[in-house]
Amino acid sequence: MRPLRYSINVTLDGCIDHRAVSPDEEMHHYHAKSIADVDAMILGRVTYNMMEEAWRPVAETGVRPDWMPDWMEPFAHTMHAAKKYVVSSTIQRVDWNSELVRGDLAAFVQRLKSEPGRAIATGGVTLPLALAELGLIDEYEFLVHPRIAGHGPSLLAGLSKGKDLELVGRKELSSGAVALRYVVRGARTASGH
Repeated sequence: MRPLRYSINVTLDGCIDHRAVSPDEEMHHYHAKSIADVDAMILGRVTYNMMEEAWRPVAETGVRPDWMPDWMEPFAHTMHAAKKYVVSSTIQRVDWNSELVRGDLAAFVQRLKSEPGRAIATGGVTLPLALAELGLIDEYEFLVHPRIAGHGPSLLAGLSKGKDLELVGRKELSSGAVALRYVVRGARTASGH
């Protein structure tokens, strides 16, 4: 069974607001490799819209906005190429190498996980909380940044029951950020990441 991996940037005090961390080239390369190593991504509406707005135009036109350094462009192409499943009851249609998911989330994810292939990724705030509540996340990957944000949203805030995790991977980045990969304790996955 393919593992579902939740990957997110987080500050030392648990903030997962993407604006709370300072992006750098190494971080973008790390995340691009993580996305390239999975077969698909499951995203909620907010994360999908944010990703599409930021990365799709760059990948399709090659024109970067003034705020974007050239080292961010490879991430745009990786995100653009990724197969995306968008979980939303409000979006009417998607077309960015994406399929809309409605109905029974648990049944959909279980079916996707049972298909042959590599790991599946998810990110964001609301959808991963729902997936964790359903017990569907097999791997948690946190890129912990050496920063205290002093605000939220907080990592998996509102989870009704704690999860015991086992550390299976660690990588230090030159910025001082540390990528930590965990599996749910007692549940080893076949992911090679």
